[in-house]
Amino acid sequence: MKKLFLSIFLVVLLPSCLTSKKTRVGMNFNQNWKFSLNDTKVAGEQVSLDDSQWRVLRLPHDWSIESDFQEKAPATPGGGALPGGLGWYRKTFTVEKNMTGKKVFVEFDGVYHRSEVWINGISLGKRPNGYISFRYDLTPHIRFGAENVIAVKVDNSQQPNSRWYSGSGIYRNVRLVFTDPMHVDYHGTYVTTPRISADSADINVQTIVKNDMTLRREVKVEQSLFNAEGKLLTKTDATMIMLPGKKGKMVQKLVAHKPVLWDIDRPYLYKVVTKLYVGGLLKDEYSTFTGIRSFRFDVEKGFFLNGKPLKINGVCNHHDLGALGAAVNTRAIERQLEILKAMGVNAIRTAHNPPAPELLDLCDRLGFIVQNEAFDIWRKGKTTYDYSLDFADWYERDLTDFVVRDRNHPSVIMWSIGNEVQEQWIQQNRDTINLQQANVLLNQKRDINPDDYKDGKVSFNALLTSRLVEILKSLDLTRPVTAGCNETRDINPLFQSESLDLIGFNYHENEFADISKRFPKTPFIVTESVSSLQTRGFYLMPSDSMNIWPERWDKPFHNPLQKCSAYDNSHAPWGSTHETTWKIVKKYPHIAGQFIWTGFDYLGEPTPYWWPSRSSYFGIVDLAGFPKDVYYMYQSEWTSKDVLHVFPHWNQAAGQTVDLWAYYNNADEVELFINGVSQGVRSKQNDDLHVMWRVKFDPGVVKAVSRKGGREVLVREIRTAGEPATIRLKADRTTIAANGNDLSFVSCELLDAQGNAHPLADKLVKFSITGEGFVAGTDNGNQNDHNSLKKAERHLFFGKCMAIVQSSGKAGKIVLKASVEGLPDRQIEIIAQ
Repeated sequence: MKKLFLSIFLVVLLPSCLTSKKTRVGMNFNQNWKFSLNDTKVAGEQVSLDDSQWRVLRLPHDWSIESDFQEKAPATPGGGALPGGLGWYRKTFTVEKNMTGKKVFVEFDGVYHRSEVWINGISLGKRPNGYISFRYDLTPHIRFGAENVIAVKVDNSQQPNSRWYSGSGIYRNVRLVFTDPMHVDYHGTYVTTPRISADSADINVQTIVKNDMTLRREVKVEQSLFNAEGKLLTKTDATMIMLPGKKGKMVQKLVAHKPVLWDIDRPYLYKVVTKLYVGGLLKDEYSTFTGIRSFRFDVEKGFFLNGKPLKINGVCNHHDLGALGAAVNTRAIERQLEILKAMGVNAIRTAHNPPAPELLDLCDRLGFIVQNEAFDIWRKGKTTYDYSLDFADWYERDLTDFVVRDRNHPSVIMWSIGNEVQEQWIQQNRDTINLQQANVLLNQKRDINPDDYKDGKVSFNALLTSRLVEILKSLDLTRPVTAGCNETRDINPLFQSESLDLIGFNYHENEFADISKRFPKTPFIVTESVSSLQTRGFYLMPSDSMNIWPERWDKPFHNPLQKCSAYDNSHAPWGSTHETTWKIVKKYPHIAGQFIWTGFDYLGEPTPYWWPSRSSYFGIVDLAGFPKDVYYMYQSEWTSKDVLHVFPHWNQAAGQTVDLWAYYNNADEVELFINGVSQGVRSKQNDDLHVMWRVKFDPGVVKAVSRKGGREVLVREIRTAGEPATIRLKADRTTIAANGNDLSFVSCELLDAQGNAHPLADKLVKFSITGEGFVAGTDNGNQNDHNSLKKAERHLFFGKCMAIVQSSGKAGKIVLKASVEGLPDRQIEIIAQ
């Protein structure tokens, strides 16, 4: 029945689309896949295979996140303590006979990892890199008017292969695309804005046209420019002769008058529509969104966007989405960005791999600057089975596909060719690689001089750096190239190559002030910073003591707490506190900005601990999306909104000495009261970023009042909570789209009889759901919770947990119920429409 339904769907929908003026059709190809895990005997590519007992699911899919966390998982806690394995995906579909003559492509946004794809038993190719988008031409092997079987083998069995949680499977979106034989090639437009003024902007459009027809044809290429409101502004066209089976390139210019510039505060997008005509008939229509903006990096003055100085206040983020694992969901990414935007973040570093396309689309739309990063690994590996095994054979193809896919995004301001690659280190500069291998790897047209490898000469790794930059700049000359370097001495071959447009330091904040003396011709950016360690809701006092954990990066660290202090008083030995680095970055104009490690906690890499921890402590926001206290320090510095944040909670031990901190802005002072008694007025002095009172715990009410010129700005109160009496549920959105993908994130807290949230509540919350939705995951931000994040129950962690409600694909009411032993149930209603 499922096969029959899909066949009918294609019969009804596809002809109606393809006989309209829209000649290109991109279908969501995520439904009705069949899946089998860890059956090493199965030959999943065989068309005749009986897959009737396989699990039916919808993509994107990450099979690893479905498991409980495991101490002995081969990925190790560094890789998230979740299982890998070998998975097969199969899908049976029909393309109607009247589609004969069309081109049929399948596009994968990302498969982790070592994928191979078959159509009707014929292998189309392999891609070892799990973060690269790719496409295969199905046309020669499609059976028009009959059933077809596509099969995908995903091999994530060799572990460890990642320093963080990678996920497993077809974890990004898949599309089936139909075009005419005369069509715009895959990612076939390249839009640039070489000249911008207040009166007008030149928009250059390069189009790669593919002629899969059997005859020579004249093609008219028409370009139209639309504003954000959909109004046609201008158009142009030109013709060229296309030979059969060949590609052709056309470059055309459009002019936008009185252009609206793309900016972080107003991310205005234009649309370029490319149409191909042969003999007066429309053959293809292809849309490209673009933004008109100028930017530059200055050695002395930092970064400028549209001629105005702008400090890049960025964060690094890994790709997982907490309880959803690596499986891409647009709303989950959007929620992360909204939380960061409210904090004042204006930039994202895609640590340390090509991101999902949805992330860049959202950054374009929401107004984030992006440092787009290609690799964490070159030839020298960091884990046993990582990309170093494939780099030599695949780096050029992967880098090319990465840049061509992403170069139209106005949010992308810079490229990074690597993060802390092992090739930085001096002992590896003198590689024993033979000259023949070097020539092949670097794709040199001339022989490499053996003298290059002698002491004092250019190292192979410097040549490799230059080669990567050369490839990138052959594809995009409009953006600078950098790399995240934690070897900051001049002996670093990446610096010696003199091919980087931006010097990028990971950490070493004590070197930032004088960097322009060392690199007088090259602008500077902090590609990675801070590495503070925090557990939301947990505090180690006194707060002015410093916890540098572990002692060294390579020295095991043991502490029965398995937690880190949420005061800004814990950090890794290679990093600093949040306040330390921000003070430096803020002070010096030559520092273009920074990317803090990290915006959100992520699965894997539980520094400073190992098992039983399984996710990171680095984030400013925890894995569930609940901000830690330092979030409000940045909000007070990076936004203009009034901020007054007082912490910690006021459910302390009797008689305990407590350090109360306040982050604030737009005020001269803060006065603190405990049960109505003033504890004094505090003001930030010099470059202070917070104020503090050391007091004795006395149950009741803490009240903070910020004032400016004697006028009250904000008041905040924290009350001692009594025993929990009720459950509070709060949805980030009570109306979602009934599309099978949209989400509502529902937070859960326990309140006492007076309505105060209990900050130490740790009871088990069981969620159940009725109506047109399901619980897609639950989380609480606890780095040591070993239960599968897909389970519909979760203990509160320092008073909070969360359920993710997902649309089933039908319109209607969704009712989420939360149950806690000893308390009345609580329900919340969400509408899918």
